[in-house]
Amino acid sequence: MFHLLQRCYFQVPSKMAYLQRLLQPRSRPACSFVPLQCILTGLPKSQLFRHSSAVLTKAGFHSSCCNWKKKKPPEPAPRELDLLRYDMKSLKDSPKPALYLSSAGLIPLVSVPLLMAVLETYYPELVFAQIAYGACVLSFFGGIRWGFALPEGSPAKPDWINLANSIVPSLLAWSALLLKDLIDAGITVIIGLGIALHYDLALLPTYPSWFKALRAIVTVVAVCSLIATLCIVNIYPEKHLTPATNKVDD
Repeated sequence: MFHLLQRCYFQVPSKMAYLQRLLQPRSRPACSFVPLQCILTGLPKSQLFRHSSAVLTKAGFHSSCCNWKKKKPPEPAPRELDLLRYDMKSLKDSPKPALYLSSAGLIPLVSVPLLMAVLETYYPELVFAQIAYGACVLSFFGGIRWGFALPEGSPAKPDWINLANSIVPSLLAWSALLLKDLIDAGITVIIGLGIALHYDLALLPTYPSWFKALRAIVTVVAVCSLIATLCIVNIYPEKHLTPATNKVDD
């Protein structure tokens, strides 16, 4: 009887360890089988701990605790506004002549609605002069695209798309000057400025970063000035700069 218990004592731990390794997944650590050995052999735990520790040492024991907390996904980078996508931060890198001349070119557009708002009077001659100047600016934007596509190595090629789109602003400016109603002419120029800006910043191969920023600012100021003029036309009374002379038939 003693020999039978001794044989079970030495064979059961190795068999149980092998059985547990087969039943458990490979990614999980091996678990202790001391309570089960105590039930099978009837021996105290103090004697079984020595032999089971040797078996667990050979099998390998993973003692790190499980991390049940889910890791938070990394937060996405904050998205910038659409206007900042046009490299507005590069405005400080623009050449001084381009910055100063563009700012000075906005004076005829801004001064007309400002003067009429101060005088609280609508002058058709000033409105027509502002619209005509806006049409010239619109044609200038189309000419920039043509000149940008001609040099060798330019990202804009002199193909049908670039050269044809550079003519569209000039055609819109010309059609605006043919309209007799000043409100319709102003709206046509505003639409042309928006189309030209969309061509240059989103659709066609783009300009340098500093020019895109300067281009967006000039267009926004010009459009706001024309909108202010159209509002003044509907608010304040009309007055001509030179009084109309009535011809008297002899």
